[in-house]
Amino acid sequence: MRCRLVGSMLPIVAMLSFSYEAQPQSAPQSSGQSAATRAPAKLATRDLAGVWDTQYPGGFKPGTSTFFGEIPPLTSWGQAQFAATRPSLGPRAVPDSTDPVYPTKLGAPGCFPPGVPRIYLHALPMEIIQVPGRVFIRFELDHNLREIWTDGRSHPSDLNPTYMGHSIGKWEGDTLVVDTIGFNDKTWLDREGRRHSEDLHVIERMRRTNHHTLQDDITMEDPKALTGPWNTRVTFELRPDWEILEHTCADNGNFDENLQMQGQSK
Repeated sequence: MRCRLVGSMLPIVAMLSFSYEAQPQSAPQSSGQSAATRAPAKLATRDLAGVWDTQYPGGFKPGTSTFFGEIPPLTSWGQAQFAATRPSLGPRAVPDSTDPVYPTKLGAPGCFPPGVPRIYLHALPMEIIQVPGRVFIRFELDHNLREIWTDGRSHPSDLNPTYMGHSIGKWEGDTLVVDTIGFNDKTWLDREGRRHSEDLHVIERMRRTNHHTLQDDITMEDPKALTGPWNTRVTFELRPDWEILEHTCADNGNFDENLQMQGQSK
């Protein structure tokens, strides 16, 4: 279990006027007006900043091996890749896993970035930081960083494949639509061993459904690995009293081995 100090309030990133839609100011209240008669505060739009922790609806919990939603059938290439993997969690879990994220004594060296969207399956928080033209997502897991360009640019034509891909975003009302391509083929889609190719295309629609809840609707497309789109949803809870701590994969071997044992017991 991770320990948190209650009361160490996080200095949430300042709401920059050029990053968010301006919010109307409430009229001054008379001294005789009760709080019950005042209008509720309007939810700030285009403001995703803060530290967020994964919610666990429907049994989604630490150690979850795959995403919710119907998984499309794999292509013949995808099936062959899936059969060749040796996952650390899920119904096919083995002690000598080849999972690129988790180090094992008999399998892969591990500690590689999980990629997108798999990183959301790891029960560690993330911090969203908004600045002009960019949105950063800083994950506690090995301090992995996503950079989402929101300045209107397109994906470069000469992308160098990476673990986290290249992300561009645009606002549609209060929803940040994130388009990510340019992945290498070294990560898995989930923790059960489903793989993808460099053709992976991830589309996310992020928005606050209320002040304390962030919803991310995710679509994964990869014509080489999947016969159709894989749609899922991940929700996050705002943690205003949390800070991003140091989490280093190489120093958390015992924790990872415990998760592997949980997977073997399923």
